Amino acid sequence: MLALTACGDGSAPESAGRSAAGYPVTVASCGKKAEVKAPPQRAVSLDQGSSEILLSLGLADRMAGTGTWTDPVLTNLAKDNAKVERLADRYPSLEKVLAKEPDFVSASFLYTVGKGGVADRAKFTELGVPVYVSPSDCAGKDNDGGGDGKRVKTLTMDTVYDEVRDLAKVFDVEQRGERLIDGMKRRVARATDDIDASDASLLYWFANSDAPYMAGCCGAPGIITRELGAKNVFDDTREEWPQINWETVADRDPDVLVLGDLTRKSQSAESARAKIKFLESNPATKNLTAVKKKRYVLLSGQAMNPSIRTVDGIEQVAAGLRKFGLVT
Repeated sequence: MLALTACGDGSAPESAGRSAAGYPVTVASCGKKAEVKAPPQRAVSLDQGSSEILLSLGLADRMAGTGTWTDPVLTNLAKDNAKVERLADRYPSLEKVLAKEPDFVSASFLYTVGKGGVADRAKFTELGVPVYVSPSDCAGKDNDGGGDGKRVKTLTMDTVYDEVRDLAKVFDVEQRGERLIDGMKRRVARATDDIDASDASLLYWFANSDAPYMAGCCGAPGIITRELGAKNVFDDTREEWPQINWETVADRDPDVLVLGDLTRKSQSAESARAKIKFLESNPATKNLTAVKKKRYVLLSGQAMNPSIRTVDGIEQVAAGLRKFGLVT
């Protein structure tokens, strides 16, 4: 087996599986099971969120490829990420994934390993490749109604931590997983210490200016909002990313606009710059309180998805609210 590299904190590497002792390992995978018979050595991660968890666990040397990116990789992961082949900026073909001879596939979203994505996960299973899908895309979530799904239960950071633990268990690096989680918890605690934003209302705009995707109550933006004690102006919908017209946005008139700053080019108004240009010129939005006062907080797309970057979102929105004088 390949030797593992040390985690980013300089601590000694864990055993690469103790000669597969303790295997097979089985983890829940969005209504199915993913069973690995030995620590993966040629993993392919098909969404950026999943890729950044594996890289954060120090597993670049055991990753054969990645796909589906919306943002530049986290700066502290750039060196390791450069060692891993990017199979595609969006969905790589099934053939390209299989050419890497993967022994494990991970994804952040069911859609990625479903119809319209890379391939149905049943296809990977037929080929003997275990597939893991993040619990954040299925735990307490209904994905049968179309769109980006609907939250039946409110998402919390605990589900993100569960994903880290699952992947750490699969790769036999549990201690690294706990160190990563502990660090995330400390960051959340620092960002939210003595903050009260109960008088501030927020709106989260992910993408698209024609039929904009705004955050509902209970996904990753909901985590950010609740941690800070603020209010999401669309907390009356449990849809993950409902498409809402600008007249309704004007009626809600949020204090702060949290804007997705994406680098992909698949929809209109992907970058924060394009969003701000639209907001300040569109008749329905240019008189919004947040626009007139230029209360913008810019987040990566990944920070607006359930991922380790949701912690970045908590930190950045907290900093913005403090800057705007909207916290007590």
